[in-house]
Amino acid sequence: MKKNVLLAPGPTPVPPSALLDMALPIIHHREPEFKPIFDECRAGLKYLFQTEREVIILASSGTGAMEAAVTNFLRTGDKALFVNGGKFGERWGKIMKAYGVKPVEITVDWGKAVDPKAIEAALDADPEIRAVYFQASETSTAVRHPVKEIAAITGKRPDVICIADAITATGVFDLPMDEWGVDIVVTGSQKALMLPPGLGFIAWSAKAEGFMASANIPKFYFNLASEAKKQLEGQTAWTPAVSLIVGLKNVLAMIREEGLSNVHKRSARFAKATREAVKAMGLTLYAPESPSDACTAVNIPEGVDGGKVKKILRESYAVTVAGGQDQAKGKIVRIAHLGYVGTFDVITAISALEMALVDAGHKMQMGAGVAKAMEILREGA
Repeated sequence: MKKNVLLAPGPTPVPPSALLDMALPIIHHREPEFKPIFDECRAGLKYLFQTEREVIILASSGTGAMEAAVTNFLRTGDKALFVNGGKFGERWGKIMKAYGVKPVEITVDWGKAVDPKAIEAALDADPEIRAVYFQASETSTAVRHPVKEIAAITGKRPDVICIADAITATGVFDLPMDEWGVDIVVTGSQKALMLPPGLGFIAWSAKAEGFMASANIPKFYFNLASEAKKQLEGQTAWTPAVSLIVGLKNVLAMIREEGLSNVHKRSARFAKATREAVKAMGLTLYAPESPSDACTAVNIPEGVDGGKVKKILRESYAVTVAGGQDQAKGKIVRIAHLGYVGTFDVITAISALEMALVDAGHKMQMGAGVAKAMEILREGA
């Protein structure tokens, strides 16, 4: 028998209490018993997003919320800037092209964060740009982009909004939407919200609502104006993912009970322990300068196949992590430490990585990484 340990950056582990709630007999979403559950979720999401604005719940993955963040706020032929520093930054450009928006691309080396000055220069050079799309946390490279600084740049421009994909940022590190002036924030259920995939979330500012009024891109299911009208009434425009919303009520209560700042501190401590453990093993980080607290991308030593290491982790030790994509394929593994993750999950990840590397032929003394992780985790206990 093997006990599986899921440490990929989505889907992530789900708390047993949420699983039990979602296993209860299903209720009807148009009957009175659904509304108080939904209203509690609405309030909890405002707390999570740190906003007074409404946070809309969509029955979709986070990509559905990303698509809605394009189609509901821009016009056909509009120019929009996007930061391409990984697979998910690349996705913004693909969505724009699909809907007739003209993408203006800032390319960032994988493993690096965007320089806010590059965004400012691009906006100065082209006054027709109406929006800036970027990742708060680029999951494919484990990079954290400078959200506050980007929002400050667009905040000075009444005709430009900023949109943050916070799918692996919300519930991981501080991202106060209202305080920083982030115009649109999107996330998904299967990351720090500790749920199965299937819910997308989006909130937008009063400034962005002005853009919504003039948007003309065709939409039906992801029509946020229609959805917002219904959700203010405690309902959804279309059939919701009822059981996931029941689970959402549970996990949002968990987050509120722990306190959002404590959630952020926990993620930061686990991230630090993972990063320092990796360095103690003699390995290097893929994103050493601006790492995200959502996951750690570890460079696999030269001469060792990263795909083989990932396979050994899964098949020999029942530990699931993520590998690299595109140019990073076979070169990195990504270890998550967001959501329903605890102290001994971090230790498990490091010890399993040490064993898998040795199994794959890497010469090293096992135990240094685990010792370093334990040292840091004890400090924050």
